Amino acid sequence: MAKHPLEQAVAQKRVPTRAEVESYLRDRSNWGRWGDKGNAGATNLITAEKRLAAVKLVKKARMVSTSRHLPTEATLENPQPVQHYMKKLPWIDGGGAALDYMGVFCHGFTVTHIDALCHVWDRNGSWDGTDPNKNIGFDGADYGTVDAWSDGIITRGALLDIPKLRGKPYVPNGDPVHGWELEEAAKKQNVRVGPGDALLVYCGREDYAKANNGMYAPGQPYPGLHASCLPFIRENDIAVFGGDMEDCAPNEYGMGFTLHAMIFAFGVPMLDNVILEPLAKACAEEGRYDFMLTVAPLILKRGTGSAVNPIAVF
Repeated sequence: MAKHPLEQAVAQKRVPTRAEVESYLRDRSNWGRWGDKGNAGATNLITAEKRLAAVKLVKKARMVSTSRHLPTEATLENPQPVQHYMKKLPWIDGGGAALDYMGVFCHGFTVTHIDALCHVWDRNGSWDGTDPNKNIGFDGADYGTVDAWSDGIITRGALLDIPKLRGKPYVPNGDPVHGWELEEAAKKQNVRVGPGDALLVYCGREDYAKANNGMYAPGQPYPGLHASCLPFIRENDIAVFGGDMEDCAPNEYGMGFTLHAMIFAFGVPMLDNVILEPLAKACAEEGRYDFMLTVAPLILKRGTGSAVNPIAVF
């Protein structure tokens, strides 16, 4: 297949135009690729053989969670905090019990969650050519929903460490991660990224937040990954993507979604708000940047996403 202009731009370390980005999303779309199994999107690339190979990566049974604590306090970053209260009940013979209630608005910038394929769309439609006006109603969606992964996701995970590549503690505002940096990081770390993998990109969110009094604020720009990263994800047939930063915003194209476009164009679910600093440290200590990754969404029929606790195992 001939190189697309967006792929050529990345190879030349050139920032692509809006027309190149839009045409790439159209020309390299995965719509219809998995037929009647399309509800699960790119996770169809995670075959039984892929899962067994991921299990064989476990040598020491060292486990690293990549989930943040559920945030129960309202902040600028967290205008819809997790609702949590406890109830104590008296029981027989002087005993008792404590019960929890939780209400979670999983999308946003604070809860670690997985985006289902019905979560976002552009003017051309939602995942697999569906019409969001018909697919999504008040009581949920009919296609591309989070319960497609009711059995969980287990695959090989690979982490790319951008602060290590750049020699700086974090990705700053105005200097987003570009596609050629993903290539360079993989080469420098000697980690191969391929079909069915879960790709995690570490950007140093915790250090950025410490230096800038937080990560996100309403109406303010924030750092992250550039649209030029899309070819790396699509051409390597990534099955799941996760990052401690998301699409840089605003983008120079005036597009609603750049990185998040992988959801509706390629069928790749996104793990948002993962915490990757502990995993990056573990990778450095283990001398390897691949591991088994497990993701177990709640089984929410017709849902757009779920809070998750992705766990890397070495």
